Amino acid sequence: MIQKILVAVAGRGLCEEMVKMLMDIPSFQTASVTVLHVVAPEVTADAMADKLAEGGKILADAVKFLNIDPSKVNPRLKQGDPKTVVCEVAEEENADLIVIGSRALGRLQAILEGSVSQYVFQLASRPMLLVKDDVYVKKIKRVLVAVDKSDSAKQCLDLALMMVKDIDGGQLELVHVSSKPVDNPEQDPVLAAAVAEAKKYGVSYRCHTPKGKAGEEICRLADDLNADLVMLGSPDRRPNIAKSFVDLDRLLGGSLSDYVRVYANCPVLLGRTST
Repeated sequence: MIQKILVAVAGRGLCEEMVKMLMDIPSFQTASVTVLHVVAPEVTADAMADKLAEGGKILADAVKFLNIDPSKVNPRLKQGDPKTVVCEVAEEENADLIVIGSRALGRLQAILEGSVSQYVFQLASRPMLLVKDDVYVKKIKRVLVAVDKSDSAKQCLDLALMMVKDIDGGQLELVHVSSKPVDNPEQDPVLAAAVAEAKKYGVSYRCHTPKGKAGEEICRLADDLNADLVMLGSPDRRPNIAKSFVDLDRLLGGSLSDYVRVYANCPVLLGRTST
């Protein structure tokens, strides 16, 4: 399912660490990886030359750290606005997954500070794996998937099953935040299809049906269960004519996926499908 990964590197090493953890999973080992570093324009030619030299070193260090078969790595050093360049390269490379760092700025602060990850989250049409600056990237074993009836949630479940079935000791945590208590979580109608898929793949799973606000409960469970990765759907609901416009409601943090990407204490993978 994931054949092309785009990782945007900035010299901090967290995204590279995340990709390395992914590449330890058998189902990811055939994927090719585009390693991208974007250098913002400078006022003078000398300053630009220095930035490009620095960027080249960041890119080279990232490729060396990943230690992937050279035939599967495509290093790219680009000049421009990082926010737009990441989106453009994702389209050029037809990436199945974007891995990008995030300062997890909340709401208006993300707009005012020009958050790259927030912009890409808003405008990219592809699944994204966000790695916050303050999280510890761990070997992936326990994956929490927020389940609902959306196509993007189904995409996340399919990807999680593909990952966890190949992980020795892997565990899938299926979560549906309900408006009312459920005596037996496995009998939750929303989780039923996910349970059936987990059984079909022979994946170890547990079901959780907490009651409350979805974002808060997903983040709480991620902490309680010591999840290594949280996955949830983030459907793109904009009509085609609006693809180039920024949706302020979502930038301001009104969506579930925006809440989780800010407050979860582990990497977050957002499934993305057009609706």
